[in-house]
Amino acid sequence: MSLLDPFSRALAAVLAATHDGLSALGLPADSALTWLLCIGAVVVLVRTALLPFTVHGVRQAHAASRARPHLREIADRYRGRTDADSVRQMIAERRAVSAEHGVSRLGCLPLLVQLPVWLTLYHLISDVARGSAVGAMGPALVASLGAASLLGVSLAGTGYLGGGPAHLAVVLGLALTAAALSYATQKFFVAPNTVLDGMPEAVATAHRLMPTLSAVGLVVAGGVVPVALLGYWVLSSTWTLAQSAVVMRWFPTPGTEAARRPA
Repeated sequence: MSLLDPFSRALAAVLAATHDGLSALGLPADSALTWLLCIGAVVVLVRTALLPFTVHGVRQAHAASRARPHLREIADRYRGRTDADSVRQMIAERRAVSAEHGVSRLGCLPLLVQLPVWLTLYHLISDVARGSAVGAMGPALVASLGAASLLGVSLAGTGYLGGGPAHLAVVLGLALTAAALSYATQKFFVAPNTVLDGMPEAVATAHRLMPTLSAVGLVVAGGVVPVALLGYWVLSSTWTLAQSAVVMRWFPTPGTEAARRPA
C-alpha cells in the first residue's frame, strides 16, 4: 500500500461522485464532456483546498523581499570573517532580521505539503485513463472513461501518431494549449513577480529559461500520456494562469517589476 493511497481514493471518490451527479442531471455517462467536467471539478476542489498554502507562499515571498536588503547588508558586513564568533553573530543577526520581517524557516513547507496532492492527482487520472480501477473509480466507471471520445479520439488514447490526422490534431492541440498556458503563466505573470536581484547567476538563468522549458516539457510529455491527462493539464494550467494573474495584479512582491507597474 502506497502512502498516497488515501489521497488517491479520496480524489477517486470525488471523481466518481461528480460523474454520478452529472449523469443524474442528464449528461451522457460516456461523454468526453462529462468526464472533462468531472476532471475539472477535481481540479477546482483540489486547488481551492490548497489556497491557504498559496496565500502563505505569497506572504512569505513578500516577507523575504522585505528582508533581502537587510540580509544582503549583513552578508556584506561579515564577508571574509570566518572566525567562530563572527559566524555565530552573523547567524544571530540573520535570524533576528528574518523574525522581524516574518520570514519562516519552514518557507518550503507549503510546497512539500502540496507535492503529494499533485502526484496523487496526476497518477489517479493517468491510472484511470489507462484502465486501472482506483477506489470508487471501479471497472464500470473506468470503462466509461475509456469509451469517452473527444472529437473521435478516446480519452484513454496516447501518443501523437498511429490514430490518423484527427487523433494527431486533438492530441497536439491539447498539448500545445497546455504548453501555451504554462508559457504565458511563467513569462507574463510569474517572472515579473519574482525577485532575481542578488540571486546566483545560475538560478537567475534557470528562472529566465523556465517559460520555455515548461512549455517544451508539456509538448514532449503530450506524446506519451493519455488524452484525459492532457485535458487535466489544460484545466489545471488555466487555473494556475488565472491565480498567478490575480497575485501579480493585486498582491505583487515588493521590489519586482510587477510591483513597479502602475495600478
